[in-house]
Amino acid sequence: MKNLKLQDIPKEERPQEKLYKYGAETLTDEELLAIILRNGTPEENVLFLSKRILAHFKTAGGILNASSDELMSIKGVKEAKAAQILSLCELCRRINRFKRSEIKISSPKDCAEIVMDEMKNLKQEELKVIMLNKKNVVIADRVVFIGSLDTSIVHPREIFKLAVSNSASSIIICHNHPSGSPEPSKEDINVTLRIKECGRIIGIELLDHLIIGYNKYISLKEKGII
Repeated sequence: MKNLKLQDIPKEERPQEKLYKYGAETLTDEELLAIILRNGTPEENVLFLSKRILAHFKTAGGILNASSDELMSIKGVKEAKAAQILSLCELCRRINRFKRSEIKISSPKDCAEIVMDEMKNLKQEELKVIMLNKKNVVIADRVVFIGSLDTSIVHPREIFKLAVSNSASSIIICHNHPSGSPEPSKEDINVTLRIKECGRIIGIELLDHLIIGYNKYISLKEKGII
């Protein structure tokens, strides 16, 4: 029952005890979140609260892009719990960025694996720049634009300013389609060609443009557009 206190649940079924006995990898998403949140509300225990939070975002990955306002719109989640979840999400992003710094990009698939989990659930379009050294190893990545791509709004100078400041030899740009379909629009193609031309002049090559849908992507290089 949801109002059953965690200490009233048999010890062997409590998340923390299961973690110590069987390992963290055996726990469900809701059990892991329950350990982080520690306690529920007077109306429901932390397992039920965790289950509702995950249901709100549909997947554990969906929480990564949650705002404090969205979290606190969920009954039972106030500032303290929202802060716990936001801190966890930021820690996950930082760990991912650290891992990326050791990744060499040899194919569009390599790049897609870096950004897919983070970008597939975004509710707005974001344009991310991945910067590479001469050996095609990732040295940095940044979100440079949020909103629908448009040649009058997406300025190559912001992209190449970042690339120059990070001493990048080449770049890959990635952006998501909240609709879930990665098919490129005419504007997507126009923006890509504009950035590619600017890169040619500056001397920092645009290697590819990946469009991220839901668990799928399209490489404009593989499609022969760039």
